[in-house]
Amino acid sequence: MKALVLAGGSGTRLRPITHTSAKQLVPVANKPVLFYGLEAIAAAGIQETGIVVGDTHAEIEAAVGDGSAFGLRVTYLRQRAPLGLAHAVLVARDYLGDDDFVMYLGDNFIVGGIDGVVDRFNRERPAAQIMLTRVGDPRKFGVAELDASGRVVGLEEKPSAPRSDLALVGVYLFTPAIHEAVAELKPSWRGELEITDAIQWMIDKGLRVESDVITGYWKDTGNVTDMLEVNRLVLESVEPRVDGTVDAASELIGRVVVEPGAVVERSRIVGPAVIGPGARIADSYVGPFTSIAAGCTVSGSEIEYSILLPRSSISGVSRIEASLIGHEVEVTPAPATPRAHRLVLGDHSKVQISS
Repeated sequence: MKALVLAGGSGTRLRPITHTSAKQLVPVANKPVLFYGLEAIAAAGIQETGIVVGDTHAEIEAAVGDGSAFGLRVTYLRQRAPLGLAHAVLVARDYLGDDDFVMYLGDNFIVGGIDGVVDRFNRERPAAQIMLTRVGDPRKFGVAELDASGRVVGLEEKPSAPRSDLALVGVYLFTPAIHEAVAELKPSWRGELEITDAIQWMIDKGLRVESDVITGYWKDTGNVTDMLEVNRLVLESVEPRVDGTVDAASELIGRVVVEPGAVVERSRIVGPAVIGPGARIADSYVGPFTSIAAGCTVSGSEIEYSILLPRSSISGVSRIEASLIGHEVEVTPAPATPRAHRLVLGDHSKVQISS
């Protein structure tokens, strides 16, 4: 079995962060979301992995390399535009050959890995096997309809009137039968080749499509709210560790990780929290569920339930919470007078101001 990891999307819901960075490399607990998926693939015993990349290919290739750090052998497959999940299968046709494969969306986060579903697929070998989870608003997802025995009988992408509350999770397992299905597709109303349409084609042809309804945690980390929630979940499992320097005037409470080269001075850190390599925290409060990345500086400030990306600084700011702050950002107080807001904002930014 091979793996096909999709890492070519543009990440519009995470703008402006993704104007300059791949959404799959936004960190959770100071590790890119993509890395958790690659680790899950390796843990399931799969080595040959194709990664579909787009405009951010250079950044992803630099981060993942040849895959050996994950126990994988990685091949990069260029997709000229994000034209749908099924289009990614078309792009990878020659690489996949006649092998079974698991398709894993690179911005998805699944607690517990995929070992169990891969084992079941290898034992039973249906034409396709999908993972499902119950959601509050299925209109935002691909939705599956099951018969009384639990077999998949229908799929629909982002339906206005969903037939169930079972949404597709971003992991799919296929035999080579999927290639014939994909070859028959026409673009949907969204202008994309939908993987749900390909699986529906297989169902209509009488091929067996099975499902696993997962009860564990799953998130599509496509927006800031979900990124922060996944960050919270991962931090809840960290073990306290101090490999950097913490002075006697500082206090660490709970599960706090201080990475090598990090310095904490005259500060209070309440875990779970991670302070990345070479970061400096001085005269500050860092609250629960916060990830401070490598090379960051927090001085005379308070931050909680947030993600701070590498080499950014926060100085003299009384309170920051529920925030995702990008690479090499500077956050400082505004002048006391005149009473006005001074902003430099990129395209598609979102700002909340208390006046």
